[in-house]
Amino acid sequence: MEDFYGRNIDYMRVSITDRCNLRCRYCMPEDIQLNQMSEILTFEEIEEICQAAADIGIKKLKVTGGEPLVRLGCPELIGKLKKIPGIEQVTLTTNGILLKQYLPELVENGVDAINVSLDSLDREQYASLSGKDRLEDVLEGIHAAAACNIPLKINSVLIPGYNDGSWEQLVELAAGNPLDVRFIEMMPIGYGKKYTAVDNGTLLSQLQAKYPDMQSDSKKHGNGPAVYYRIPGFQGSIGFISAVHGRFCGSCNRIRLTSQGKCKPCLCYDESVDLRQLLRGGQEETGPETRRILLQEGLKKAVSMKPAQHCFEALSRITEVKQMVQIGG
Repeated sequence: MEDFYGRNIDYMRVSITDRCNLRCRYCMPEDIQLNQMSEILTFEEIEEICQAAADIGIKKLKVTGGEPLVRLGCPELIGKLKKIPGIEQVTLTTNGILLKQYLPELVENGVDAINVSLDSLDREQYASLSGKDRLEDVLEGIHAAAACNIPLKINSVLIPGYNDGSWEQLVELAAGNPLDVRFIEMMPIGYGKKYTAVDNGTLLSQLQAKYPDMQSDSKKHGNGPAVYYRIPGFQGSIGFISAVHGRFCGSCNRIRLTSQGKCKPCLCYDESVDLRQLLRGGQEETGPETRRILLQEGLKKAVSMKPAQHCFEALSRITEVKQMVQIGG
């Protein structure tokens, strides 16, 4: 489905929980207030919404959280979403702690690709950033997934004064493993407003100085806006998602479904369409076909609300006040 700016919206990020087994300082510190489980969409409701999304042209789904693997039944949900007519791809974003444990079930249910969030390979630094000493679990999950030949990406957020020097070690993951390493600029959402984004342009210059033979990689690596480069001799590529310093709104192809059932057109603004209300507001008496039509209309409304661009460069104009974990990573 096209929005008002001619962008083809065919990708939806689906948050299935606001719970997480880490407490990353820019996402989910200890004092955050979580929703009651009754406020979270059931798997049946998520499946129903995704069926309606496929009807209006959504072809790719990304299952996120919080940490999606802390919700029991996540792999089975992925399998059900993959069976929806029109859905071509279902992928997962995880912090990797439970990845090795659930990998057999994820493979069995046909997960198409996995993204692992990892901001440092230094154990003390990782524990300081994430609130937990679980780096070894994450690395075991990454290596197990790579051995299964699942398309794999590492997502890293660099924070000045904390881990901005960790990029050299992180890049080396792509040397000896068949995976991509992507650097994502810190977005000023929730606790992220407290930190300055590392400019990916500066980081790219540092990489080019260390690897002067690095070349642009035009191969398609996924559904997102990352720009990729290849380093000779590396098994994987290096990607940059530059939301702040390299605005890519003109090619944005996504909407987001929060775990509470709000469909968001853009991270930057608080506008959303309440799909949970459509499902629970007495509409169950109208039957599944009528609910499906109502959901289609709600999703179309969300697409029609997509703005031309975000305003991350002007903090006073950002109207979204929720934390990233409450929205969906």
